[in-house]
Order: sequence, then structure tokens, then C-alpha cells
Amino acid sequence: MPLTVDRIVHYFPDLEPIQIKQLEELYHLYEFWNAQINVVSRKDFENLYEKHVLHSLGIVKAMRFSKGSKVLDVGTGGGFPGIPLAIFFPDVQFTLVDSIGKKIKVVEAIKEALDLENVLPMHARAEQVKGQFDFVVSRAVTKLDEFIPWVRNKISNKQINPFPNGILYLKGGDLREEIKAAKADTEIIPLKKYFDEEFFETKAVVYVKLK
Repeated sequence: MPLTVDRIVHYFPDLEPIQIKQLEELYHLYEFWNAQINVVSRKDFENLYEKHVLHSLGIVKAMRFSKGSKVLDVGTGGGFPGIPLAIFFPDVQFTLVDSIGKKIKVVEAIKEALDLENVLPMHARAEQVKGQFDFVVSRAVTKLDEFIPWVRNKISNKQINPFPNGILYLKGGDLREEIKAAKADTEIIPLKKYFDEEFFETKAVVYVKLK
């Protein structure tokens, strides 16, 4: 049986009614847009809540962003992990960046439909983004040793969160060689500690401390 929003509420019981409603609306919004622009695997769309929404919210288990934080989502695609995180953290500003314009069109449409005022969609490459951020989030757009140089100079020196500023990277599989190659101060947070579904058995948040 595919996951529903009820399962997400089980893992995050402090969600407000408005947030639950926004999460429920995601299915129909992505169903509509995915039929026009393929941002989620169509053959696997029924697993939207498990493999995309709940996976994105794995970052919440690693870091509860403080009010006023600025977060950059690099290679957001159709809005993951940025959209679910923006729903969860309405007091945090999220900039969602992707180099493919039609994917950002989907992000813009979902932002408007859900009235997510804390989301700024941008059609750009990571290197083109101006400004400083407390954290960069992403879902495995490339290997860590390639990703870190893209965003290292975008991390703010100002600290307002529970842990030092840096990168929160959703990855799967055996990460030992990749982390070794990255030569960075990292911590692996296995998602199987928090979520029971088999999908999360090999998934993790890699926290890279950059400040």
C-alpha cells in the first residue's frame, strides 16, 4: 500500500492543520503537473509520499531550522526537498534552484497553489545564485566532492541554528568512498533510525559542516 499523509503525520505529530492540508494537496498538484512535465517518475508516482515527500522531510530529523534561517535547495527538480521543507518550516526562507526552466515552472505553480510565501524559485545554476545561506540542501545531484565547491562560498558565517552551518545532503547506498573523497567534516544520519519503511533502509542525510 502506498503511503498517505496519515503516515507522515505519524512521524511528525506536531504538524498544524494547515500544513497537513498543504501536504494532502501535493498529490493532486504533482499529479496534474507531472502529466505535462515529468518531474517524478510516472511509473512510481503512487509512491510520491514515501520516496519524495517523506524522504525530503528526513532532513527535519537531522536539523530543526531556526526561525529566520535561509536555506538553498540546489537541483530542486520539481521541488524536492524544498517544497516539503517549506511546508514544515513556514518561518524559514527557501530558495529553490534548478538549471531546467520547465521544472522551476512546476515549483512556481505549486508555490502559488499552496500560498508558500517562504519559497523563492530560481531558474539558475548553483554557481549563479547570489547571497549567503545558513544551509544548503539537496537530493544527490552529484558526488559530494563535486557538490561542495559549488556551494562552499554561499554558507553564511552567522550562526542561528542548533548546529554549525553547512550542507544537508540526501543520499543512498554505501557512502564511505564518497565521503572519503570529499575530505570534509561530515556526519551520516541514517534515516532507518526514524522511518520504518524498507525504502529508508539505505538512505541517509549527510551533514557537512562548513562553518
